[in-house]
Amino acid sequence: MIKNLSNLTVLITGSGNGMGQSHAVLMAERGANVIVHDINSDGVSKTISLIKKTGRDARPFVMDIRDTDLFQKEIVKFGPIDILVNNAGVGGKGYKIEAIDTEIFDNMFNVHVRGTFFATQAVIPQMKDRKSGKIINTSSIFAMGGHDSASHYSAAKSAISGLTKSWAREFAEWNIKVNAVAPGFVETDMTRASLSRDQITDREKLIPLGRFCEPIDISYAVAWLASPEADLVSGQIISPNGGEVITGY
Repeated sequence: MIKNLSNLTVLITGSGNGMGQSHAVLMAERGANVIVHDINSDGVSKTISLIKKTGRDARPFVMDIRDTDLFQKEIVKFGPIDILVNNAGVGGKGYKIEAIDTEIFDNMFNVHVRGTFFATQAVIPQMKDRKSGKIINTSSIFAMGGHDSASHYSAAKSAISGLTKSWAREFAEWNIKVNAVAPGFVETDMTRASLSRDQITDREKLIPLGRFCEPIDISYAVAWLASPEADLVSGQIISPNGGEVITGY
């Protein structure tokens, strides 16, 4: 069993279900102690129970990430955080531009961009003090290749990709590495809220490797970026997507 995250403290936002829950369990299995954040207390309790089975410590953090002032105050109470995984998000629900009003648009950016920005701002001072830390953001293939709907989601994820690259440069002086994962389609509750079963089946046919990602596929990438094996990796966006979107040089 790989134990390359032993005794590190990890905060994972939006870890009450889906990918975040998968990240939390895998990182606990690899030795990390996990702060389980979500707006849903039942989800937090479920993830904590799964982590307890691994023998690692898990602490609950039930909070609306959009309440940035309170969120930042509460983070301080947990003490030093070695790794922050910015995972909290909401789906685009396949909205076309005419269906996106100001409330929907603002909520998308408040959760994804504002949440990622101010969660990171909250942990950076103690990471700078220790000259050590890792930030792992969550972008999307929508930020890499666009999509024919949910442009507000693509825009928010593109902003997160930009933050990742800028922070990697800004924080390098303090040995803080910043990277992102850009998942392909992952069949989670969020995806099922945006796509019908027929749409999911049709979409899978377009993926060269023939299937959607499972949450664990993304978790493996996150856990690797968090590990010492990726200590020279910063400013990168890794995209487990089955070959659906291929970019780069």
